[in-house]
Parts: sequence; structure tokens; C-alpha cells
Amino acid sequence: MMAASLLRRDKKSTAAHLKADLKRTDNSSGLRQLQELLDSVLNPERGSDPEALDWCKWLLAGGDGFDEFCRTVRSYDNATLCGLVWTANFVAYRCRTCGISPCMSLCAECFNNGDHTGHDFNMFRSQAGGACDCGDGNVMRESGFCNRHRLKTGENVPSVPRDLLLMSEMVLPRFIITIIQYLRDGYTEPESAADRDLQKVLQQLDPHISFLEELTKMGGAMRTVLTKILTDQQTFKELSMGQEDNVYAKKNYEKYLSALKSSGLVSVEEKGAAGGAGDGTSDAAAGAGALSLLGATATASLDDSSKEEDQDGLQGVGQRKRVKLSSSTKDPSIMDTLKHKCFLEELLFWTIKYEFPQKMVTFLLNMLPDQDYKITFTKTFVQHYAFIMKTLMKSHESDTMSNRIVHISVQLFSNEELARHVTEECQLLDIMVTVLLYMMESCLIKSELQDEENNRHVVVNCGEALLKNNTYWPLVSDFINILSHQSVAKRFLEDHSLLLLWMSFVSFFQGMNLNKRELNEHVEFESQTYYAAFAAELEACAQPMWGLLTHCKVKETQDYTKTVVRYCLETLQMWFDAIGFVDEPSLNQLTFHLPLHRYYAMFLSKGVKCQGLDLDSLLPDQEMLMKIMVHPLQIQASLSEIHSNMWVRNGLQIKGQAMTYVQSHFCNSMIDPDIYLLQVCASRLDPDYFISSVFERFKVVDLLTMASQHQNAVLDSEQERPMLEGALTFLVILCSLRIHLGMSDDEILRAEMVSQLCMNDRTHSSLLDLIPENPNPKSGVVPGSCSFEEMLSGVADFKAPVFEPGGSMQQGMYTPKAEVWEKEFDPIMVILRTVYRRDVQSAMDRYSAFLKQSGVHTGNPWPPYKERTPLHPCYKGLVRLLHCKTLHIVIFTLLYKIWMDHQNMSEHVLCMVLYLIELGLDNQVQDDKVEEEPCIEEHCHDSWFPGTSLLSNLHHVINFVRVRVPETAPEVERKRERERERETPPSTSSESATFGQNLREAQVFSLVAERRRKFQEIINRSNHEASQAVRPKSSASRWLPPGTPPQLVTEILEIRESMLSLLVKLHQKLSAKQNSLSLSWLAEVDPAHHAHGDGLTAIERILAKASARSRHSKRCLQEICGKVCPPIPPKKISPGDKKSMDKEERRQRARERQQKLLAEFASRQKSFMETAMDVESPEADAVMDVSSEESLDSEVLYDCVICGQSGPSTEDRPTGLVVLLQASSVLGHRCRSDMPKRLPTTDEEHIYPEDTCGATHDVRLSLMQRYFKDSSCLQSVSIGWDGGVYVQTCGHTLHIDCHKSYMESLRNDQVLQGISVDKGEFTCPLCRQFANSVLPCRPGRGMETGAWHAPSTKSMSTLVKEVEDLQEQLGIFPVRASIKQRDPILIESNLSKEMESVIKDIKNTTQKKYMDYGKNPGSPDNDFLFMYSVARTNLELELVHRGGNLCSGGASAAAKRSCLNQLFHVLAMHMRLYSIDSAYNPWTRLTLSTQSRENEYCDEERPEVPMLFRDVPSLLIIFILTMPQPLRKEHFTCVVKVLYSLQFTQALAALSIRFSREERLAWSNTGAAKKNLPNSDKSWESLLGHMISELTKAKDVYDTNSEETSALSSSVWSPQSIEFRLQQFCLPFLRLSCLLQHHLYGDSLPGCLVEEEFSLLTRCLGLAASVQCSGSMSSAACLEWNISAFDLISQWCSEVVALSDTPSQQSASLLGQDPQWAAPRLLQLPDNYNTIFQYYHRKSCSSCGKTPKDPALCLVCGAFVCLKGHCCKQQGVCECVLHSQHCGAATGIFLLINASVIIIIRGHRFCLWGSVYLDAHGEEDRDLRRGKPLYLCEERYRVLEQQWVAHTFDHINKRWGPHYNGL
Repeated sequence: MMAASLLRRDKKSTAAHLKADLKRTDNSSGLRQLQELLDSVLNPERGSDPEALDWCKWLLAGGDGFDEFCRTVRSYDNATLCGLVWTANFVAYRCRTCGISPCMSLCAECFNNGDHTGHDFNMFRSQAGGACDCGDGNVMRESGFCNRHRLKTGENVPSVPRDLLLMSEMVLPRFIITIIQYLRDGYTEPESAADRDLQKVLQQLDPHISFLEELTKMGGAMRTVLTKILTDQQTFKELSMGQEDNVYAKKNYEKYLSALKSSGLVSVEEKGAAGGAGDGTSDAAAGAGALSLLGATATASLDDSSKEEDQDGLQGVGQRKRVKLSSSTKDPSIMDTLKHKCFLEELLFWTIKYEFPQKMVTFLLNMLPDQDYKITFTKTFVQHYAFIMKTLMKSHESDTMSNRIVHISVQLFSNEELARHVTEECQLLDIMVTVLLYMMESCLIKSELQDEENNRHVVVNCGEALLKNNTYWPLVSDFINILSHQSVAKRFLEDHSLLLLWMSFVSFFQGMNLNKRELNEHVEFESQTYYAAFAAELEACAQPMWGLLTHCKVKETQDYTKTVVRYCLETLQMWFDAIGFVDEPSLNQLTFHLPLHRYYAMFLSKGVKCQGLDLDSLLPDQEMLMKIMVHPLQIQASLSEIHSNMWVRNGLQIKGQAMTYVQSHFCNSMIDPDIYLLQVCASRLDPDYFISSVFERFKVVDLLTMASQHQNAVLDSEQERPMLEGALTFLVILCSLRIHLGMSDDEILRAEMVSQLCMNDRTHSSLLDLIPENPNPKSGVVPGSCSFEEMLSGVADFKAPVFEPGGSMQQGMYTPKAEVWEKEFDPIMVILRTVYRRDVQSAMDRYSAFLKQSGVHTGNPWPPYKERTPLHPCYKGLVRLLHCKTLHIVIFTLLYKIWMDHQNMSEHVLCMVLYLIELGLDNQVQDDKVEEEPCIEEHCHDSWFPGTSLLSNLHHVINFVRVRVPETAPEVERKRERERERETPPSTSSESATFGQNLREAQVFSLVAERRRKFQEIINRSNHEASQAVRPKSSASRWLPPGTPPQLVTEILEIRESMLSLLVKLHQKLSAKQNSLSLSWLAEVDPAHHAHGDGLTAIERILAKASARSRHSKRCLQEICGKVCPPIPPKKISPGDKKSMDKEERRQRARERQQKLLAEFASRQKSFMETAMDVESPEADAVMDVSSEESLDSEVLYDCVICGQSGPSTEDRPTGLVVLLQASSVLGHRCRSDMPKRLPTTDEEHIYPEDTCGATHDVRLSLMQRYFKDSSCLQSVSIGWDGGVYVQTCGHTLHIDCHKSYMESLRNDQVLQGISVDKGEFTCPLCRQFANSVLPCRPGRGMETGAWHAPSTKSMSTLVKEVEDLQEQLGIFPVRASIKQRDPILIESNLSKEMESVIKDIKNTTQKKYMDYGKNPGSPDNDFLFMYSVARTNLELELVHRGGNLCSGGASAAAKRSCLNQLFHVLAMHMRLYSIDSAYNPWTRLTLSTQSRENEYCDEERPEVPMLFRDVPSLLIIFILTMPQPLRKEHFTCVVKVLYSLQFTQALAALSIRFSREERLAWSNTGAAKKNLPNSDKSWESLLGHMISELTKAKDVYDTNSEETSALSSSVWSPQSIEFRLQQFCLPFLRLSCLLQHHLYGDSLPGCLVEEEFSLLTRCLGLAASVQCSGSMSSAACLEWNISAFDLISQWCSEVVALSDTPSQQSASLLGQDPQWAAPRLLQLPDNYNTIFQYYHRKSCSSCGKTPKDPALCLVCGAFVCLKGHCCKQQGVCECVLHSQHCGAATGIFLLINASVIIIIRGHRFCLWGSVYLDAHGEEDRDLRRGKPLYLCEERYRVLEQQWVAHTFDHINKRWGPHYNGL
């Protein structure tokens, strides 16, 4: 009842009243009232209504306003942490210098307020969300705190008054339980309801949760209250059950209980089925229990019977596999259903159930700065961990959910204290490992490796969603995160049962993703599961391994290593048993995944390297070693097979696997441990056994015979060579790689860096990426640590970013120093690290280029031999590989085969053989000091070599060898021939016969048999009898292919060579000289000189080493060299061999021919490119240069680039220039000042567009149109500053009819990108420059030569009259058809048709708004204005391109490519259509003093524009264009003179306005005094005086702004400064006239100094013929008046005076125009990109107020636009495109804020230009992925600006695409 009355009163007073009640000591009535009120307000059945929230706010505030309350609470904030929580895509910072945990991150504010100068930091876009760690000493060093969190704020904050938060403590528990009840009620199991129901519930709750979030942001005081409520178990008990009478609450509670039921890892029913096995004592029962707990498939029954069988099999596997490990799940409670004791736990529970809604996550995280809360929350999180992962596996949105989970867990587990705490108290490690196992068990399948039928091993199935979508990563990343803490990792390593569990987890990945080689047809479906497999091994196995390894660095941790190694071996043994492995790997199977082997290898390596363990103590017996060796060796052989195209039928993915295996992110967790493991095996097993295993695995055993022919049962002959090369290369890598065998970390880093740099020059970031770093972030080899930088500067030189003339931009690159090539280039390391085989070639090419350049060696060098770092003593056994007979026999055989030119040998084979010999010579075995004598009879090859030392075996001569050859082999035939020659049997002395007999017994050699024998020997060391019973030679029988090969027969070959003699003979063969090594050679050899070179050098180096190390060898060598005999040619070459040799030779010759042709072609192409392509270079082909001066009066000939004919342009078949028309606003963006405008980066800065050239001209025109006659206005100014049409050409010409057919062919060709043929676009057929129109060339002579140039002697007045007459003849066009507007009956020639069509193109180039400035659009006046403005635009732009003046003379590139001459004629022809009414012809007003016309003004509604207001260059262009062509030069000069006087007068007027009143008076007096002197019309003083006195008549022209002007011109005007001002004012007009004269008459433009420009131009234009002294040129001296100057000036002034009705300041502003403009510039950008980024990436869009997803900036005007934003779309066109049309007439240059790159929009196309911001290493950072600080690269920005001004975007940038208005 009372509640109702309370509800009726206003909220404020109620709240105040209740608060007063509750403050009393006896507050029971207050409590009761509050409870009742809350019952009715917060009744959850009413749903969420805003009213309830409102009540809560008032109640919390207890009578104050809520905002006020917030402020008060904030003032008590005692938090020392920032704790700002952000969501995905937020921009945060990470500083590695300050971080203790690798996950440390800072918000932008804390980062910018801290001092991180010189630190290793980067900016990043958050993937999953995060929180700011500023102030948290567990995660980062205090030095990095920002100045706000550096002070321990807690100490000086007053304690909170009790009553402030009293109401909060009362109200909030009820508020929270309301939310919880709502969540309970809304929840339905996802199976039954659609996900969107959950979304709906969340939407309705949104305001409530937002309110909670708001509260958390109030600071420490409020957080404490919330923590208390959330963790208080008593309140939870009271409120959670629901009161008995409340049905709604009860119903909820039941829903909640049912939801809880399914929260265990295993649901209740399954548990029932397992029958409480958890309590069972017997091992089996416990196993079954654990099995059911682990959610195995035991209880799952499937309908499908076939599935069921499969399942049964699996279940058996599962049980047998897991009985061992089940008992170690210590605490079954991990798996049980959850029980909740406080609000926090239930809130988290619902957060999980609803799949982590963002708001809830943020609320829970916002509370973390509260320490008590942090601990409780972490425990709660761990308690729910299993449940979270279970939910994740079922979720449909696993990606978003993963991100949210990691968002939370990374905040909790990065803190070592917390992690240790929950590991100890809540068994975090057990939970994680168990959950991981549980996860993976959902996707196990039977392994098919080795014994497919009886294999008992299970592996994960990489095709399952769990692996394919990386669903496991949140779990694994948490696991890696906690293992990075030493205390946690030690616990893990000490807990043996956990380790065992972990090993069984790792074994799920052992042998996954098995490949079977396809032998018959190509595989139908290429599965891409391999990437999931590699990712899984790297993330789930390798990274935790690296994490553990970082804690095994010191002697004290030896035991950990021993334990891990022991368990690895046990698990491996179990694995071998499970897959049924005996001793031979099964054929044609390959898996790249052996994580158990790799764990074993890495812990071995660590133990030996860091913990001083003895290797032998960690190794198993020989038999186990042999087993361990098999699979890694299989991978190495298969790599070779894949590169030999033997797996080609398995599709591309198998190549992908081979590449991923060695790729930089994987190699140190995959190939490196594999090779290390093989090195360990090789150092401990019998070397003969190991070597023969290698050749057998590589399938090249059959090739290793002395016979010239053989049969290989397993390889095609074209695969033999690559496989042999592979086997030898592998042996070389095995013997020479030292990564785990004794190199220090620095040496490894250096070697890695050198090998990457040798392949290619690299950017800093790609180098960081390519150097395999220890994947665990805490490992200390942090990329970018100082040692990386030091190392880099040690081995490489930095090449600054440069530009190529084509405009493609280079990044800053590092390139190896010369001494690196000389001493450190290691081809073996390069081969090991290359993903693509072509990189090896690239490294060799670069190496040989270096040798050529430094003059060391000019030929084709061989890979250099590199000395190795010494072996760690533990691995000395590896050297025995190089000193075993088997290897020596192989080497001997191969040397012999190469010398005899047997097939399938190659240079690479020889190279590797020599490498092995040299390795052997450099690594002697220590034990045998005495050279062994063959004292013991060995079974098989005692007579090949006496001992095992390579040195002594080198000179051992082998006489006879017995070989098995096919009957067809040449050896057999040779023997038959011999027998035919001597019918008698060989009569030799008996001893030699026995000798031969002896040989026949011995010299047979079978690798396979040898290997079997050794294997047997090792296995049966104990019983001798068994060693006799060698297994039957299964290999031979098993490998025989079907079909009947020719019979094998045994033959004896006579050899009589030793390895030394073979080397000498090979030397002779390579050098093609008979006695290439003289006796004296040995004496003078110096091995150091032989470091670089080809095969000869290598052989010489080896021989030198051999003779230096053994006297015996030296003697033998001298004998051999002494005997020097011609190399024994192979006796008879069988025709087959001959053919193959010829073939080789022919191929070689063909290759040489091809090289020659290619070189010739390249040089031709280069010379063409230089002449035709180079856009910038002025030396273009003179042929195409249309404006080149012709000495003769002949017609100009043009070359057509399509049909190749040369001829004049005629009326019927006109020729045209290839041109590109584009609208341009570059001129309109010019400003007065030379300094570019700055880009605003704060709210205070702005850019004002009013002062640009375009804006000024617009204002001027509209001002005129207000007061003067429209048609006259349209002739008084030029338009085209914005959106003017610019015409440029590449200088090539073509027949217009040829062009049309060319366009047709393009139309049918669909492949052209970025060119729309419908719009007339094409590329020039010769130089491929982009173009879109053809400008017809006028028939006739090139330049007006001869008579037209004769200097004129006529007087000025005659010329003026002639010009006037010429203007009268408008209609007469000097072509055969006279064209008049009103005369339609005309024959149009082809030429005029083309001209019309070009005019149409020109009009279509720009937008309508840039053409219609008149009152009535489309009128002839308007058209007339547009046409002459096109000429003006092109002249002005050429001036800009020449640097704004003509000082540089005629050599400018612009002139060469200029088409102004042609353009002028086309425009002139078009303008001839309009006649200027002679009554209004400005010429008369310029040259006659006509007083008669004043009275005519009265009938006009508006006056014409006074002469002084008109734009002089416009008049010039109008006159020239409307007079008949060709114009005599004298007439041109006359027009210029007349207009110059007008320009000069305007200059005086503009100047006089700037004077103060006193100055005006003074100057007018001076002028009056000089007026009567002779030549006064050529002195500016008199003219100025006259002008001032005339203009003073006008009503207040001068009085308008006298105050401001006087302020402006505080400096006094001296005569010099006035003269300078006048010259500057006239210069723009003179420049344009001069340029026009240059194009029309071909006059050259001499260069000069800037100071002399005025005098030079006046001389060129013939204004200053009389005045010769160039020194002090007076501007007035150039005037030539045809009538009295003073009269004319008075008349012009009177026109202004007559404008009585115009307001005076307008007249003044029209008079005071200034024609000078600075060059166009882009905005000035700040040096540091961060300045732009921080201001703009958060700036909101002006139209919708939200922060745009892709903000962009216009670099021309600074506008802030949304790229692709839908908010700013107009008629389907997005904002960037719109802005480009508005600001740049369809050219836009935009900087994309979030990507730091610039895009160019040109019309309907766009392209990515690149970035002008580079990091410290000269690299772009597109999309800010690396987030390193970026700095403005001035050169690049200049290039961008230059391309903009020169309009060359279309030519220089190649990759254009259509934007469909979507940008």
C-alpha cells in the first residue's frame, strides 16, 4: 500500500525521504519501505521499462541529481590503474621496452601521456578487444606509466562518507537480481529456439547493462560497492532462490537449475551410463569412468550401422589408449556440474550461456582494477573454464565468441601472481589439459600410417571444423600464456601425471594428415586440410613446447629435461607399437607431422646446449635410434620426391605442404628439429648403415654402379638425377649444418640473416618476418631487439627508397655488404631456407654478379665452400659419416661416372661430391692416428678401401670392379669383342690370374645388402649365429616392376684409378686441356686464393688440401701429374650415349643462340623505350615533334603509327595527334602565397578556400554580371580555372581513319583493364600512353615562315588599321568551304567534321557547371567564353609546368609534347562561327578615342564592361582566335603592343588604389609636372599622375577603404618599388603572349636569369626594339601609343567614372585585381603520421555524426570525407567520388587515414598510389599493420605533387580499376 503512495510522489523527494530514514540508527521502517518500493518498481514481470531505470538513478542519488551524484563519487576515485576496456578494432599501443608480459597494451591517452621516446613500440588495431594496463606493475614496468597513473592516487583521496553510497548498497543487489532473473527467464536451449531469441532478450536488457557499465566507470568507490555485492554469498542465497510466493521467480529458478544440469563437460545421462565409475577402485573401472568423463564415444549410439562398427573399433582404440592416462585426472570435480555461490558466478554463467554479449564482457572487465574483484573473478572464470570451452565448441559464432573469451582471459592470465594463485588453488593446469584432451577427442580418427589394417593409433582429423576453423585457439593461447610464467611452467614440468596427459595429447597430432602418393591418375579433389594441420601442430604442440623450453635454460633445471625426454621416448615407443612399425617405412606414405620426435629433439638440444647434460644419458638404445631416424628421414626423401615431380598427381597442395614445412614461421619447429634429430642418429649409429639408409630412402641405390647402364626398379630415369642431387645435398646439409650443434644464438641469427639477404634485397619488416624467431614471445629473441639491429647493420647496407622513372616506388631495402658475399655467403643454408627453388638460383645469380663486379671471377661460379664452426664435443660422431667406406665407394663411383659421362650425372652432383670430399678433409676423425691397415677381413668390401680415413683412401687405387649389367650394355659387347680378338684365352702369369680371381670375389658392392647386414648386426649384437642368417634380400624381389627387363649379367671392369687420379682427370676434362695440372702447380698453390670460382677451382682446392695434409697423397699426386696422359676416352660410346651427348651439345648451342637473341631484343627494346616512352625527357624524336621548325616551305609530313605511312595531313584524309583530354582544377587551387596551406590537425586550425584562384575568379565574374551586360562580361574574363580542359599529347600521330578501325578492334577485345572504349579511351599504339581523343592537324605548312616573318616597317597606326580590317573579314576562312553561321548549304570536308567531333569531345570532358557561366546557358556567348578559355587553360598550365616563368627557355619537356598549335587551329575554326558585332568590337575602344558613344548607353539596360576591368590575356586570345589564320607576325605584334598599353594602364590603376591619400596627392603632382616633357607618354610618373587625377573624378573610388589601405601600405612607395610592382603586374600577360608567339611562329625562347625576365620578354615580343640596355629596363619605355596616351587613358577612366550606380568598393576591387599566382601546391602535411591519425581516426562524419569506418582526407583542399560510407551517399555516388568531381573536376587525391596510403580517383577509375609516410627503415606500412611510427617522405610527396600538377597520373600509374562510384 505504502509503495503505491510512494510511487505517486515525485522521485526526487521520495529518494531524499528514504535516504533520511535509512540513515537513522533504527532504519527498519526505511528498509521496509524501500523493499516494497523496489518490489513494485523492479518487478521483473513488467519487462524492462525505462521507468524502473529512472527510479534506480534517483534512488542511488538519494535526492540529488544523478549527474551531480556521479561527479561526487568520481571525486573519491582511488584507482591506481587505468583499466580502460576496449572492444575489437580499437587502436591501442604496445611498448616492448616497458612490457613485462608480451600481451601488455596501453590506450592512446596513457601512451601519449607516458614517455616512450626511443622505445620499441607499435600501434595496433585490437583483434579481440583488451584493456589498458597502465598502472599495473605486474604487467609493465613503472617507468612506462603515464603521468596520471604514476602517482599512487590512492593515498591522497579522502575516505568515502558512509551515507554517499548507502542507497547504492541497498538498491543494487535488487537491480542485479532483476537482471539475473530476466536472463534466466529468457534463456532457451539453442536447439529449441533460434539464436535471435537470445538476441532479443539481450536487446531488452541493454539499458540495464549499460547502466551497470556506467556505474563501473564512476571510479574506485563505486567499484568497491559493486564488488561487495557481486561476491557476497549471503545476499545471493536470500535473493536467488526466489520468495516462496513469487511464482515468476520460482519458474526462473527451475529454468536456471535445468540450464546448470548440462554445464558439466559430460551431461548427466552419460554419467548415469558410466554408473558412478568414478568411485570404483579397480584400475579398469577408473579407466572407464575417466573415459566417460572425457566424453569419449563409449555411450554414443549411432543409428547408422556402418558408422557403429567404425565407432566400436574406435572405442576399443580409445579404451586401450586411455586406460593409462585416465587415473591421472586427479579431480573429477573438473568435470562436474557447476554450483554457484554468488551473483558474480551466476552472471558469468549467463554471460557464457548467451555466448559472451559484448556489453556483459565489458561490464565484467571494467571492474578489474578492483583487486579483490580481480582475484574472485579469476577464480570464477577458472571454475567455469571447462563449461566455456564446451559452449564454444557448440557455438555457431565461434569466431566472435573466441575473441570475447580471449578478451577476458588475457587480462587474467597475463598476471603471473594471479596465474600462479589459480594454478595452485583451482588446478588451472589440470583443467586446461583435460579440456584440451576433451576437445580433441571429439574429432579423432584411426591413423592409417604404416600398417593400415592393424593400426591402433588415433589422430585428429584435420577436416573437422574444430581444426579447420581454429576453434581451439582461445584455449591454446591461454595455455601458452600461463606457461610463459616460470612458476606455472615449473609446476607443469614437475607434475608427472600432467606431463603424461600432455604427451598423449601431443600424440594425437603425431602422423596426422597422412598423404598417400597417387600413382595412377590425378587426385580428384585436392583437400586443403593441410593448412589446418600445420597450424595445429604449430599452435597446439610447438608453441607450448617453446614455452616450456624457455624455462629449461640453466643447470638447475636438468631434471625437467630428463623427465620430458623420458616421457617422449615412452610415448614414441607406444606410438611405434600402435602403428605396428618394425624397421621399414611403408612405401608412398608421407606425413609432415611428428611432434613427438620434435619435442624429443628440442629438449635434447636444449639439454646439451644450456644445461650441460651428457647426450648419451638421454639417448635410447641403438634399435630405438634406428626407429626414430626412419620417419624424419622419410620426410627429407619425400621433399626431394616432391621437387622431382613424383607426387604431381596429388595436386598442388602437396607442394604447398613441402613449402610450409620449410617456411620461416614453421622451419624452426619442423625441419630444424628433424635435421637435428637425424644428425644425432647419424652421430650414434653405424655410419655405413646410415649412409646406405639414406641412398635407399632416396631410391637411388641402383644408380650407384660403375656400369654405364642399369635398371632402377623404383624411379623413372628423368627422376634419377634430381633424386641423386637431393640425396647428396641432404648429406651435405646433414654434415655441415651447425644450428643445434654448437653455434651460438648470435651466430645463428647472423647466418639466417645472411642467407635471406643473399636470396634478395629485403625490407626491414620482411627480414623480421623471414628470420625464424623463437615462437614464444618471452624467449628473448624478440624481433626488433637491439641485437637484431646491430646484426643487420653488420651484414647489410641500407639502400634508401628511390624512384624509378616509370614512377613505381621502391621501399627502403637492405642489401648484403661486399665482405658478406666474400666470406659468409653459404649456399647450403640458402638451400635449407628457400621456400621456392628459384630463390637458390637468384642467390647464385647475385653471387656471380658480385664476383664479376669485384673482378674476382668472371665465369660461371660454383657455390662457394664455407668453413664451419667447430662441432660441440657431444656430436663428434657425426664426422664418422664422412669417413666410412660406404660413402667413399659412392664418391668413387660418382667421380668415375661423371668422368665417363654416364647419363643422369650433372654439375650439381659433382659439386656436392666435391663438397663432401672437402668436408671430409676438413673434419678428420681424431681416433685413428695410425692409418689403418686392412688387418681384419670384413664381409663385403674390404678390398675396395683399406681403412675408413678419407685421406688415406683418396690415393688408394682400385683396379677391377665387378658389376651387374643388362645384357645389352656396352660393357658386355666390349668383352665379346675382346674375346673375338684373342681366340686364345688370356695367357697371363699365374699370380695376376689369382689377383684377378681375388678381385672377382670382392669388388661387388650392394648398398642394400650392406645395410641389412649392419641392421641385423646391431639388433643381434648378442647372438653371433643370427648374424649369418641375413634376411632374404626382400628389396630386390619387392621392387621388380612388371614386364621383363633384359637379363642381368656380371661383368668385370678394369678401372685402375684412385679418387685422386679421377679428380685430376676431371680437372683436365673441365678445363679441356690435356695437362691442365703441371708438376710445378702443387708447389705454388695457395688455398686462400681459391675461395671463389668454378669447378676447376674447387678441384684445385681439394687437391691442395689433400697434399698439404698427407705426404703420401702429395707423392701420388706428383706421380699422376707426371704421367699426365690424355684422358682415356670412353672406349666406344654406344649410339644411345652418343645421341644423348649430341643432344646435350645441341641444347647448349640452342640455349646460347637464344640468349644472344634475347640480349639483342632487350637492347632494342631499351633504345625504343628511351626514345618513345620517357614522359619527362625532352629529347623526344624530332620526327614526331610537330612544332620543329621547318626550313623549307614544304608541307609537314606526319608518320601514322598504325599503318606506318608518312605523308601530309589533307582535307580528305586528315592526320591527328594522339591526345588525352582531361578536366583539371589545378589552376583553380593556386594561391597568392608560395607557402602551401597546412593540414589542420586540431580543432582550432582551419583551411579557408576563399583565397584560391578559382574562387577569386568566380567572385569577380559574378560581381561583373551584377552590373554589366552579360555578353560583354563573358568576354572580359576567362573561365576554366576550375574544371578547365587540359589537352596533352605523347607526340605520336595517326590517320583518323586508321584510328577508327583501331578503336573497333579494341571494342572487340575484352581483355583491356581500366580502359572504357565506349568513352573513346585507348592507348597510343606506339608508346601505350593513355589517350581519349585525336586532335586533327591542319593541312599546310608547319610554321608561318618566310613572308609571314618579315620584320615590319609599317607604322603603328597602319598596322592598327590593318588589324581592324582583318577583324572585319571574319567570315572568310582560308579553306575551300567558307563557313558562315547562317549558310547551311555547305560541303563539309572530313577535316572539318573531325574538328567538330573534337570540339564535342572537349565539351564532354568537363562537367556542365564548369561551362555555363552566362545568364542563359548554351548561348553562343557562353560557348565563345568556354572555347577561348580552353586555350587560356592550356597556356597557363604550360607556364606552370615551366616553373611559372619563362626563364628556363625553350628546352622544357612540356613544349616538346605540346599540341597548342593544333589546338589553336581547331579552336579558331570553331570560333569563326561567331562574329563579333563590330559596334562592340573592343579593338576600336582600345585604339581610337571615340567620344561619340556615350549617348548610346541610355538605351542599353546595362553598360559594357569598362576596359580597365577587362582581363587582358583573355582579350589577346580572343583577338588571335577570331582573326583569319595564318596571321602575319607584324599583326600579332601590333595586337600585343596595343594590349600591353592597356595592361600597363591597369597596373597603374591597381597601384594607385593601394596608395594612401597623401601619397596619391604627391604622385599626381609629380606626374603633372612631368606631363609636358617630351616622351612623357613613356614615363610612368606622368601617366600615373594623369590616371590619379582622372579617377579622382569618379565618385569615391579612392575613398572606400582608405583606412585599411593606409594600414596596408605603411611602407613608403619609392620609385624603384613602383617600377618593380608595375613589371610584376605586366609579367603574366607578357609570358602568355610570348608563349603563344612561340607556338604560333616557332620563335625560340632563350633562357635568362629571373631578374632579366621582363626585359627578355619585351625584346622577344618586339615591344622594346628601340631600347637596348637591358640593365635597368623601364616598363613604361616599352609602350607604343597609336594615339595620345593621355586621351586614351582619360577615355578608359571615364568608362569607370560613368558607372555612377555601382557601389564604390566593387569598382575598387575590380580595379585592384592582381594577376599573379603562386604555383599550385598540395597541403603541407605534418612530419609524424601519428599527428594526422590521432586527430582524424576518431573524428566524426559531418553528415551522420558517427566515426566513419574508412575516413579519408583530400590532400588538395583538406576536406574530411568517408570512403565507401553510405551515410554520405548522394544518388548512389559515394563521398570520395563526389568530392573528386567537386574539388578536382574528377581528379581526387585522398589519404586513407586507417591505411596511410593514398588513392587517386581519375574520372571513373581509381588506383592505389602508395604511401608518402615511411617508417624509420624507409618502408610503407599499408593498413598500419606493423604500427611503427611513420614519417613524411618529402621526395615521395614532391613526386605526388608533381604528378598532380603535370596531369600524369594516367601515364605513370599502371594499376587502374573502375570504382563504380563506390568510394
